[in-house]
Amino acid sequence: MAYNFAPDAWGWITSLPQFSQWHTSAMSLCICTTPSASTSSQPSMNLSIVKAPPTPQPSYVTFSIFANYHVPLSLWASKPFHLKTKSQQTLDEQDLIQMFVDIVNSVLRYGPDKKSSFRFPGAQPHGNFKDVFNIAFLSLSFLICIYESPRDLRPGCLDSLRIQLTSSKCKDAAKSLVKMLGANLEDQWMQIMNLALYCPVISMGKEEPAETTQDERLLFSLIYQQLECVIQLAYRTVRRDNWIDVEVKVDNIRCDVDSLVSETLMSERGYGSEEKHFPSRVMLQITPMQQSDVLSVSVGKSNDNPTHEFGLETGFEGSFDPPNSFGLKASVTESLTLAMKPWKFEQSVHGNTATLNWFLHDGVNGREVYSSKPSKLSLLQPRAWFRDRYSTAYRPFTKQGGVIFARDEYGDSVWWKICGATLGKTMDWEIRGWIWLTYWPNKQRTFHSETRWLEFRECLQLPLTKFS
Repeated sequence: MAYNFAPDAWGWITSLPQFSQWHTSAMSLCICTTPSASTSSQPSMNLSIVKAPPTPQPSYVTFSIFANYHVPLSLWASKPFHLKTKSQQTLDEQDLIQMFVDIVNSVLRYGPDKKSSFRFPGAQPHGNFKDVFNIAFLSLSFLICIYESPRDLRPGCLDSLRIQLTSSKCKDAAKSLVKMLGANLEDQWMQIMNLALYCPVISMGKEEPAETTQDERLLFSLIYQQLECVIQLAYRTVRRDNWIDVEVKVDNIRCDVDSLVSETLMSERGYGSEEKHFPSRVMLQITPMQQSDVLSVSVGKSNDNPTHEFGLETGFEGSFDPPNSFGLKASVTESLTLAMKPWKFEQSVHGNTATLNWFLHDGVNGREVYSSKPSKLSLLQPRAWFRDRYSTAYRPFTKQGGVIFARDEYGDSVWWKICGATLGKTMDWEIRGWIWLTYWPNKQRTFHSETRWLEFRECLQLPLTKFS
């Protein structure tokens, strides 16, 4: 059982007594505790503020997070915050903003890009900045608990922090936090906090039959990659006379396959980072858990990716030789025009479950890529659609090899008609998903191909309030 209380870091810092009134050089706040047979021996994770030098009027203060054992174990330390005047007795608003920036940057350092940094927007903090500060602090505490804390402290604290981070207050503050971060840092924050789905390719299941390649360099390129995916759904409720309409839309789905090692190492040990898997199918299933409250479900029509046509003109050229010679010179060109619809979107319903499917199709024969293998003849063709697939004009991927499905192009909304008595209540929903990655040769001459898959599941609680 986790000890469920909410550490209010902002409130604690702003209510600290004046430095001259401290009886010691440090003060601390309990962040979380772990249950123990003896109350006196419960280990805990604490936030501490220390003034230096330990006199009534310090020149600077530092914050730290430590494991409160008989001998305290330091887990994190902030940069020093220098006081502006010799008479300053408490931390002011600018000091708290600097600490907020330091907390955010400490979280970002847990990501792959160590050079990322956050700068506070020019405007002064307003509104719910207290809650934004607290969610940033809880996020840092959560990461420190995972990566830095001793094993016996970890389980209870993680459970307590998880409960706090998923509370309704934190959900509202998270919206303000990501606005402050901006799009680029928001993406990194989501990856660091596991809000983005990511999985090493080697951990994904294999579709059968699949043989392991004997080419060690190709194997290195394929297994030292990882899937990264962000799934963003939007919902709204509309009150009718005797029921509630709940609409769920696919706002954005982004799937990328990124290297786990540096480009230098990938080129030395493998064939470079472009010899990798690509997304070939994405499937989502959305199910309301209170089946008795669901009256009906409706889906939109399935659709195609916009058509791209390309080809060469057919022509015949001929000429007669001069009179003093005999013969006819001729040249013939032949062309093939293809209507390429690489991605197909489909919706279906089974019971009260709505299923959304995105399939990648072979641009030549129209087969689903995830469930088929390329012919050996096509593997030898340098102009096959999957060759140089990240640089051609009509590639079905982004330049980096990922895919993006947006609401305006890939998918309509799904509507559930819900019993009107549920208005104002919270409803449980289950989201299950599958992602398939396929490897067909990009630049290397090889007959190896394979498809891997990943399954995930998430349960959400959505309040059925009247939005429109």
